[in-house]
Amino acid sequence: MLRKLVLFDIDGTLLTVNSINRRILMDALKEVYGTEGSAGTHNFAGKMDSIIIYEVLQNAGLSDTEIAEKFDEAKQTYIEKFRLQAKPSDVILMEGIRELLDQLSASSELMLGLLTGNFEGSGRHKLLLPEINHYFPFGAFADDGQSRNELPAVAVEKAYQLTGKKFSETDIIIIGDTEHDIVCARALNAKSIAVATGTYSAEELQKHNPHIIYENLSQTDIVISEILKSSIN
Repeated sequence: MLRKLVLFDIDGTLLTVNSINRRILMDALKEVYGTEGSAGTHNFAGKMDSIIIYEVLQNAGLSDTEIAEKFDEAKQTYIEKFRLQAKPSDVILMEGIRELLDQLSASSELMLGLLTGNFEGSGRHKLLLPEINHYFPFGAFADDGQSRNELPAVAVEKAYQLTGKKFSETDIIIIGDTEHDIVCARALNAKSIAVATGTYSAEELQKHNPHIIYENLSQTDIVISEILKSSIN
């Protein structure tokens, strides 16, 4: 019987993509808008792809109206370029991820999903390349909301549509590598597991008060035990 809903971030948590991801976004923005804005140096960590596009182009002096007019074209151009150009060798799984997903997915008590700032089209391709996409039957993506804090409720609704179970706050675990993952978990009073495999150190993540922090997710039994705990306190 399903007890817990476990929602994973992608970049910095499950895997890392080399510089091709940033380069492809830069190419897409330059093709559509005539400028890449500040995409070459902008901090992408934990941010929605949609917000990143707006921020880097605002830094180039474009108005929100100008960005919105070509946003859908830019989104599709980026996704198409990523699918065409990104290869398995561009993606590295984080330590222990495959083993963790194998064991989590084998449990009848757990439902796995995604909660990510990626667009679904590019995010799914990132998972397909190292062959872990099949672990996640659904997800909440940048396509599903205006801010990351909207995504937990979207994920809960999608899980309900898929399983018929309405997961309560204490049944939801959000795993991610940035402050944004911690904050969006708090927006739903869900449990947050922070992992220092991305841009931020454990010390930096601790400032945002996650329920627990791991250096990585390689200690499979310990992580699963934490996920299955009945209380978030």
